Amino acid sequence: MSSTALVVLVIFALSVIMIMSGRGGGNFYVAALVLLGTPMHTASTTSQFILLFSALSGALIFGKAKTLSWRLALFFGGLNASMAFVGGFTAYRFSGVALKVALSILLFIAGVAMLLPEKQGRRTADPRRWFWNLEEGEDTYVVDLKIAVPLTLATGFFSGMVGISGGSFLVPLMVVGCGVPVRVAVGTATAMLAATALTGFAGNALHGGFNPALAIPAAAAAVVGGILGGKVALKTKPKSLKTISGLLTIVAAVFMLVNALSGK
Repeated sequence: MSSTALVVLVIFALSVIMIMSGRGGGNFYVAALVLLGTPMHTASTTSQFILLFSALSGALIFGKAKTLSWRLALFFGGLNASMAFVGGFTAYRFSGVALKVALSILLFIAGVAMLLPEKQGRRTADPRRWFWNLEEGEDTYVVDLKIAVPLTLATGFFSGMVGISGGSFLVPLMVVGCGVPVRVAVGTATAMLAATALTGFAGNALHGGFNPALAIPAAAAAVVGGILGGKVALKTKPKSLKTISGLLTIVAAVFMLVNALSGK
């Protein structure tokens, strides 16, 4: 089996699992590409390209099922995407080893966060300043802007820099901080990932490192995986997927750190 064929199979499997839990999978895509011999900067650019198409396909499924909030997607996605471009554009100021270490730390944090128990946020409106009360149907989401804005900007910057989606952080932020139901948070995060991936890809691609022969077939596999993952997510308990993703993320963090320290 050729290296490209192996990458395509791995990306397909990852896209199914990640879209199911609202996490684009950029962390796994980068880790898989690097471990399969792709240079770090090329892996980051390729990961964002894959994320763009897998997120679009997943968002299509969640949108039809009406399990996403477009207002939350525009709010979090706009902030996240703007800083993803900055992060992607400045990534070339750092060595591949530095980016691998940064990615391993982010992976570990995301993995631990996914294993923590979830608590539903406030369900009643808060009249205080800097609180955004969003009513959709019978649900009320309360967004603490003092926390949500800086955390979302920071997530976008580091996501764009190392080629990950940021969904691992945004889903818990919406569920815990805003009281968004898990299934809606998963759908909303998936829609946001497309914008983040586009700007992160643009920032990285301006410096080169884009390999169409690898990225295009991998993205095609991610589209199929994203559609399948979205459909399965609508019939699966998010808690189970969250636990599996958390454990796999921690494992990927360890492998990436070993890879960085070995100097490969």
